[in-house]
Amino acid sequence: MNISVMVVDESPERAELLRQALHDAGYRVVACISPHENIASRVSEMQPDVIIIDVDSPDRDTLEHLCVIDRDLPRPVVMFTHDDDRDKIRAAMRAGVSAYVVRGLSSQRVQPVIEVAMARFQEFQAMRRRLDQATASLAERKRVERAKGILMKTRGYTEDEAYRSLRKMAMDRGKRLVDIADALIAAEDLLSHA
Repeated sequence: MNISVMVVDESPERAELLRQALHDAGYRVVACISPHENIASRVSEMQPDVIIIDVDSPDRDTLEHLCVIDRDLPRPVVMFTHDDDRDKIRAAMRAGVSAYVVRGLSSQRVQPVIEVAMARFQEFQAMRRRLDQATASLAERKRVERAKGILMKTRGYTEDEAYRSLRKMAMDRGKRLVDIADALIAAEDLLSHA
């Protein structure tokens, strides 16, 4: 197992105990940093596979750093804390925390918690990719519909004729249907503003 971990901890002594437990479990600790550092820039620099944050209570700055990481450098985040406030838990999960563990940091539990966090993170990333693909597909379909509308209006085509015309142009030019639709929309926009 060559999984690299970044530890974020308020207490250097506690961080060292966690670093040792991770090392004993077969993880490679690439950095132990304070939550007061710019966590996002350190993640960018160190590129850990997993981030473990051990804090008494997650503060606003830490959660903001996690939002940036989730957006720009997504990876599993495990948070060990003593704060069981529901609003803090929800905020941490929205910020990209994969596992939020209250009063549960023990060396025996570290490995299973990391494994669960990694599995949950991978499932979430797969779901995010599917959503992105569906959104992109819907946007492409809307552009094709708009291009069909242009042909129906300017050429008097039926909807089927407009679609067949777009499809034939795409095949003749070796392009995707949406690329032809985009070109037609751009031409129509240019002509309507001329």
